Amino acid sequence: MLRQLLESGEVEDEISRFHASVEASLSEMSDIREATLSEMGGGAARDLTSFENAPSLFIFDTQTRILSDPSMLRDIEAIIRDKKCNAEWAIKTLIEDYQARFARIHDQYFRERLRDIEQALTRIQSHMVHGGEGSRAEFDEPVVLVAHDLNPADTLRLNTSKVVAVVTDMGGKTSHAGILAAPMDIPAVVGLHDFSYQARTGEKLIVDGSAGVVIRNPSQEQFYAYLKKQLKVRYFDEALQAEKSLQAVTQDGARINVRANIESSGDIGSLAEHGAEGVGLYRTEYLYINRATLPNEQEQYEDYRRVAEAVAPYHAIIRTFDLGGDKLPINGGFIDPEPNPALGLRAIRFCLEHPVIFKTQLRAILRASAHGSLKIMYPLITTLEELLAANVMLREAMEELRRDGVPFDEHIPVGIMMETPSCVMIAPELARQCAFFSIGTNDLIQYTMAIDRVNDRVAHLYQPLSPAILRMLKQIITAADGAGIPVSVCGKMAGDPVYALLMIGMGGVRELSMDVHSIPRIKKFIRSVSLEEARRVAHSALDLGTTGEIRRHIVSQVGRLLVDGLSSELIENEP
Repeated sequence: MLRQLLESGEVEDEISRFHASVEASLSEMSDIREATLSEMGGGAARDLTSFENAPSLFIFDTQTRILSDPSMLRDIEAIIRDKKCNAEWAIKTLIEDYQARFARIHDQYFRERLRDIEQALTRIQSHMVHGGEGSRAEFDEPVVLVAHDLNPADTLRLNTSKVVAVVTDMGGKTSHAGILAAPMDIPAVVGLHDFSYQARTGEKLIVDGSAGVVIRNPSQEQFYAYLKKQLKVRYFDEALQAEKSLQAVTQDGARINVRANIESSGDIGSLAEHGAEGVGLYRTEYLYINRATLPNEQEQYEDYRRVAEAVAPYHAIIRTFDLGGDKLPINGGFIDPEPNPALGLRAIRFCLEHPVIFKTQLRAILRASAHGSLKIMYPLITTLEELLAANVMLREAMEELRRDGVPFDEHIPVGIMMETPSCVMIAPELARQCAFFSIGTNDLIQYTMAIDRVNDRVAHLYQPLSPAILRMLKQIITAADGAGIPVSVCGKMAGDPVYALLMIGMGGVRELSMDVHSIPRIKKFIRSVSLEEARRVAHSALDLGTTGEIRRHIVSQVGRLLVDGLSSELIENEP
């Protein structure tokens, strides 16, 4: 949720807006309850003395009581008045307060009641975000959006015609606010601690997303310096666009496929504009965010079919949904809150625990595979047993479609995301059960370095050049080469020239996937170097023992290979 500071004269209007959303939520709960009674069968359902179907009605009644609780409403009003903040943020504050209180309760039954409170309060938030003209998600003029934090749902709701840049207190280099802002072509700087408390509505800001710099009320000299830099970047981008359709072939003839990461089928229109050669990662979980119900099989099928048809003659890799962690539907109704979601029931674990939801998605992907070249990819595999169990469900989905006479690609390739230390250690065994590997460097770094990727306090430990990370990458690539399967990279490292060079030089990486805006730059860089140079740099880096040694070596070796404008995070941030 976004934190908005209010002027004194806006507070009472905000409280009125809050109460209107409460009334809308109560009305919605009443409608759902009546619809449920109707579906359950009229008079028999209304005779609750048997309690045959009463549990679902009890949930509605419980949440209605919570929404009508005068003390809770007063608490939220008090937060709005005291902190002069928007109601969405006040609700978030109260939820966190309840979470802290319930954490001290040992009785499991009472601790589980926290979920009822969270769902009721989240329902009000949903109405405030999506409902009516009072929603604060819209802006009348171009703005730099400054927030304490942005979750994926917040980020996807941004109006890109009005939000020209994003700045947050929370987050690290691979937090989802930054990842999702990139394909929207919105500069983002995250992890600035208490910036949202310092910034004031109406003041001027310069946001340099490439360098991670924000300047408040810039001087005239700073303004003109950044204007010059902006014009230079635009000029270079125009030059890159002119070469976007050229293939990425090294100077000694090695062909590298450069594909796009997308969050929705609505992104496919930008692929050709940036020279993408298909889709290397479709993050399907965003089909589930910002909505109150799960998409059914037909809805998913039509979405995946659009992607399959649009990417021809290339292929698209559909990742089964990676729900959990910080990627939750707006109602959160089918995902229980967890104290440490990054290590909890997310991704393939959630899929295997909810076979109906998982199989619905698998059937939709299979049906869409009859209309183009698709591949299936499972996220966050940590054991061979998980991969085998997922494949059992895939075979069941295939058999169901065969019985129904529904066409699909009988030989659809199935691969996995390599993003945990455990999967690296069993990479040879996994490779024998896969058609391909895709390295998710964002999570691989998070889990290997034991850091929270959205926690700015440990963001400095996000170290792509750690010897541990480079050696894990090498192990994955060696295992894939040994099994004769392709390996691609789809994390943030793929979109940086230096890191891309290292991975190409390690062995069989011949596919890179990234946000569409990085594609022309990476393709040009690959055309400017040789595979032999990449192998030499990668081989020497693997022999070094510290991140600092590797960094200094890379800067000395690779800096000269970067042509003007082909910037690298590593080179730009080198002291």
